[in-house]
Amino acid sequence: MVPKHLVSFQNVSFSYGGTPVLDDVNFSIQERSFISIVGPNAGGKTTLLKLMLGLLKPSRGTIEIFGRLPEKARPRIGYMPQYVQFDPTFPVTVLDVVLMGRLGNGVHFGPYGKTDRAIAIEALHKLEMDKARNRPFMALSGGQRQRVLIARALTAEPELLLLDEPTANVDMAVETELFELLHTMSATITVVVVSHDLGFVAQYVQSVVCVNHRVMVHPTTAVTGEVISALYRADVCMVRHNHGV
Repeated sequence: MVPKHLVSFQNVSFSYGGTPVLDDVNFSIQERSFISIVGPNAGGKTTLLKLMLGLLKPSRGTIEIFGRLPEKARPRIGYMPQYVQFDPTFPVTVLDVVLMGRLGNGVHFGPYGKTDRAIAIEALHKLEMDKARNRPFMALSGGQRQRVLIARALTAEPELLLLDEPTANVDMAVETELFELLHTMSATITVVVVSHDLGFVAQYVQSVVCVNHRVMVHPTTAVTGEVISALYRADVCMVRHNHGV
């Protein structure tokens, strides 16, 4: 069976206030795959995710998600932004944060239902955070907060999961645990992760979307030092984190 294309960009360009950010982007993402988006700062990585979500509209070209316009497909997408702003004095629990992911699934007024809570607790269980459901969100470590925010994205029951720097500010052990978990999830949903650490993610993902105003897609086996140097326009040393001692 030929895999379906869940994401399709055709001749897409985008500018902020007349300043070009992405130019003539053409690529697709297949269902049940694990993809990483890499590239230098200000190269367009986060912009690419926001175009997939329909939060931004291209100045040229077409984007289809599940064969539809991105804004129409948004209920089928889970999203974890790079930066999450919250009031550290607000008394919100872990379960409260995760339940926010149900707001796009018909919950608008009144309390959450039993189904919403069951889905939220199951998401926490997948992230091994269900025992912390009643703890204050601010009492968690950085890695635990990242897990909770991924669980929040999962409560939307997405078919496509978009994560913008999900392992920022966590140590190597936590990063490894999270990527192993995301790799497992990719057996049932499509996972797209923005990351700066190509040497680390290459051992988990199937393809790399290289973004620096233009976009090139490579299988991880084809990502060489020359490819990385061209992407970052500088000499780069690529380190393999899984190399044996």
